[in-house]
Amino acid sequence: MTKLNILHIDMDAFYASVEEQDNPHLKGKPIIVGGASKHGVVTTCNYEARKYGIHSAMPAFMARKLCPHGIFLPVRMKRYKEVSRKIFSIFYQFTDLVEPVSIDEAYLDISKLEVKPVDLAKDLKKKVLEATGLTLSIGISYNKFLAKLASDWNKPNGMKIITEDMIPEILLPLDIKKVHGIGPKTAQRLNNIGIYTIGDLMELEEEFLVDLFGKLGREIYYRIRGKDNRPVDTKRERKSLGTETTLSEDTHDVKLLKAYLHEFSLEIEEALLKNNLQGKTVTLKIKYEDFKVRTRSKTLPNDIYAAQDIYQLASSLLDEIQLKKRVRLIGITISNLSSTYLEQLTLFD
Repeated sequence: MTKLNILHIDMDAFYASVEEQDNPHLKGKPIIVGGASKHGVVTTCNYEARKYGIHSAMPAFMARKLCPHGIFLPVRMKRYKEVSRKIFSIFYQFTDLVEPVSIDEAYLDISKLEVKPVDLAKDLKKKVLEATGLTLSIGISYNKFLAKLASDWNKPNGMKIITEDMIPEILLPLDIKKVHGIGPKTAQRLNNIGIYTIGDLMELEEEFLVDLFGKLGREIYYRIRGKDNRPVDTKRERKSLGTETTLSEDTHDVKLLKAYLHEFSLEIEEALLKNNLQGKTVTLKIKYEDFKVRTRSKTLPNDIYAAQDIYQLASSLLDEIQLKKRVRLIGITISNLSSTYLEQLTLFD
């Protein structure tokens, strides 16, 4: 039997839970963090709000329609970082092999420890609860993919073990979106050919998936069969973050293009906050109707993460380009990223 040496830890509705802990009067009420402005997006929400269909990255106006009596709170990143540092300091009490994924999520490699994984998980949950009043969910398995899958199994305050002998049966009924590497666009392509569950995905040959998705196809093929050799990376670093879209119709309407830039800026802000990142360089990318690509970048002296700042910079870059041809693709990337949060983590390493 393969040793269960990987833990995936995910805090339960972290930002909203911190708000409830700081203000007990909020408990039991639908709490939505983010989306304070008219054009904002939901950063996260508690489980009470999720009953109304609210989820992260949802436009705030939609969330207000679904739950008019919801309590919308601003993002207090400084406070969340403070609590997160306390939580991660507890992780480092158990092992040095910690891979921070975001401010509220991490992998732990416990292969060097002579301890039962379940006992360690229970002890870790207890220590975090005593130190912060917050709950977390833990997945235990023999690789990262299965550990992450397990942590999401019975949230909140859950714990789930996936062993080698449970594969592949336990995976077969799950939605393909549960597979690491399958995002919305990949899922849609698979749905278009009638693939909805991991069971459906199992029917596809490795060669077919490679033809469809390249290297990712091979990774998916082996991942759903319980094979994932990615190590816990204690020096994980992201170099850039961005989004782009191909327009349904080519256009040189600057107002329409700026509307896309505004939408992208909100998406990027949400992703930066989630991953506790900020950046100095914003790059605008456009592809003309003749498929020629143009990019414009600007590097600031100070880091930014707010959607308004990203949008203003991207918008000014667009203004610098004289659109003599229609545009078929537009996108924004923020790079030159830094994370003061990860730098602070080294204090506990």
